[in-house]
Amino acid sequence: MLFNSFDFAIFLPVVFILYWFVCNKNLKLQNILIVAASYLFYGWWDWRFLSLILFSTVVDFIIGRQLSTKENKGDRKKLLYLSLVVNLGILGFFKYYNFFLDNFVEAFTFMGFEISPRSLNILLPVGISFYTFQTLSYTIDVYREKLEPAKDFFEFAAFVSFFPQLVAGPIERASNLLPQFTKSRSFDYDLAINGIMQILWGFVKKLVIADNCAFYANMIFNSSDTFSGSELFLGAVFFTFQIYGDFSGYSDIAIGTSRLFGFDLKQNFAMPYFSRDIAEFWRRWHISLSTWFRDYLYIPLGGSRGGTGMKVRNTFIIFLVSGFWHGANWTFLVWGGLNALYFLPLLLAKKNRSNIEVVAKGKYLPSVKELFQMSFTFLLAVLAWVFFRAENVGHALDILSNIFSSSFLNIPSFEGIDDAANIGILIVVFMIFEWIGREYKFGLEWAATINRYSRYAVIAAVILFIVLFQSPVEQEFIYFQF
Repeated sequence: MLFNSFDFAIFLPVVFILYWFVCNKNLKLQNILIVAASYLFYGWWDWRFLSLILFSTVVDFIIGRQLSTKENKGDRKKLLYLSLVVNLGILGFFKYYNFFLDNFVEAFTFMGFEISPRSLNILLPVGISFYTFQTLSYTIDVYREKLEPAKDFFEFAAFVSFFPQLVAGPIERASNLLPQFTKSRSFDYDLAINGIMQILWGFVKKLVIADNCAFYANMIFNSSDTFSGSELFLGAVFFTFQIYGDFSGYSDIAIGTSRLFGFDLKQNFAMPYFSRDIAEFWRRWHISLSTWFRDYLYIPLGGSRGGTGMKVRNTFIIFLVSGFWHGANWTFLVWGGLNALYFLPLLLAKKNRSNIEVVAKGKYLPSVKELFQMSFTFLLAVLAWVFFRAENVGHALDILSNIFSSSFLNIPSFEGIDDAANIGILIVVFMIFEWIGREYKFGLEWAATINRYSRYAVIAAVILFIVLFQSPVEQEFIYFQF
């Protein structure tokens, strides 16, 4: 079920009414309703894959309970490894089986051997990368004794399958979300209004920015050999805003929807395109995944505590694994490796934490230096996104070689350039609002603090803006494929 669908427009109010007006006096019923609604939400796409969520939930619930009864370190490790094998095994099979098989065949063909193994027509379950990492964080934290294991199955099942963030995050930690299912909840009007504002801003990002940009990004990338360097760069810029509007828009809708039910999810994006260096960018982009890899991979590997060789090794591991998490394609590995190369000079010079505060905090405009830093970081991100969007590495290199050719100086003149310019104006307006709201958790959060009638006026204006400028072509959320 898509957030931007008629089905969800019916689903959400029905669940909201049942949750607050029928089950509001019984915590157990509320949690059971959330589980049922979440399974319906997910099963709307393909009910067959509900068994995977249920299996993962049962396995990790049992393992969590068993960890609480074991004191022997060896026994505890065996339980942890069982969780890792089960969850990563399922993820690996559905997401990476054909990738490794195809590359295995190509490697043997290159050496002169012809083999014909059986490939499978595997359908990737939506959101499997997200809920797998969510359940793994629970098991690892229980193993580390940083978290008490869940005692109630429905509380744990609700944590794993919570429908707002089930298929595209944020990847919630059990330490933050799970305890919220154990406490009684009452309707909070101010929290709900804040949630509605964030949902609306998410729909602006998705329907107005991402979907409009998608049309031109797809047109240019899908026929890249017919466009000049300047037009290809323009296509890369459109994709840069498409993926940001699409993914952060989903996160905003998920977080806002959660607030309607009394839950507080972690911020997943913090205006990353205003970053002054690539390290700051990665602290602000897909925060839930970046911090997951930091806590469960980077730090256990030694982080940046060792010598130069260890720092370089760990940096490449974290970015390559992050790239591979996104998909079974060499383009994602190259994208991750390129970001590692961007990041290394800052790490080695010990400047990777130079820009912690919000840019131009308390000021209307950035300094010239900050403007240059943001522009350069944005350019690096645009070039890296070419690999993320391209069909394969060769396709990405062809696009980049044309961007860095003399045709980059040509004035873009493809069919539909006037409409593309209008989308550019929408992007500028959108980024102005992002700049105004950069010290908040989302672009319209400031509107939740003003008086009631002014707030209603803002809500009406945003809805009108969406109606007037939304893309006529519905696009699926990009991160559903991950």
